[in-house]
Amino acid sequence: MTTLTTLKKFKKDGTKFTCLTCYDAMFARMMDKAQIDTILIGDSLGMVVQGHDSTLPVSVDDMAYHTANVARSNEQALILADLPFMSYTILSDAIANSRKLMQAGAHVIKIEGGRELCELVTTLAQAGTPTCVHLGLTPQSVNVFGGYKVQGRGDEAANKLLDDVKAVVEAGAALILLECVPADLAKMVTQAVSVPVIGIGAGADTDGQVLVMHDMLGMVHGRVPRFVHDFLTDERNTEHSIAGAFALYQQSVREGSFPSEQHKFS
Repeated sequence: MTTLTTLKKFKKDGTKFTCLTCYDAMFARMMDKAQIDTILIGDSLGMVVQGHDSTLPVSVDDMAYHTANVARSNEQALILADLPFMSYTILSDAIANSRKLMQAGAHVIKIEGGRELCELVTTLAQAGTPTCVHLGLTPQSVNVFGGYKVQGRGDEAANKLLDDVKAVVEAGAALILLECVPADLAKMVTQAVSVPVIGIGAGADTDGQVLVMHDMLGMVHGRVPRFVHDFLTDERNTEHSIAGAFALYQQSVREGSFPSEQHKFS
């Protein structure tokens, strides 16, 4: 089974690893068969499953329900689960909500923010709960950003993001996730820290890649994000199946053909 130790070895060896969002048992089984390394039960379920226009309405109970669904069918992937909007602003709430997701089957708790999370990261680490800290474009802060925009452009913003990453890693974060940041900045961050870094819209030099499952299957409503590739209709998916799309994604990330130049931001 994939563990944090596995991912650290991947980073040391230069082996790229995969992550996909998943919300139910059937897709978890298919991802297992494709040997997807890590699974994220993302609060993206608010948009792709529940039909909301953002992740903000998702509750802790929603996340625990879907985490349990995935965990029951997962055999080999490391499971990450999102703490949803406003569920970890108060330390005692964050601890209780993390416990709920871990007991549902998560192996790592994902939270969004920067150095303001340091106390929480340390507290959870000391309690045996690893964290993945999500920086860059953090969807739970979409109203602060004024929309879904690339983050970390310019020296000041880039330096702040790098400082935030170093702070949360020092506090005990086990993983970093960077979303929609310039590829050069993502490369700098990846090289600057000892923990594995997962990217989405962050270029090819992060240690791992994540996509929303529905996006990589071509089920995108409206504008297709630049960092998305449709693996279902890709001609290399000779099975023309969802299982084939998962396997092709795994292969493409591992060999370094995804993401390509067209998927990155500068």
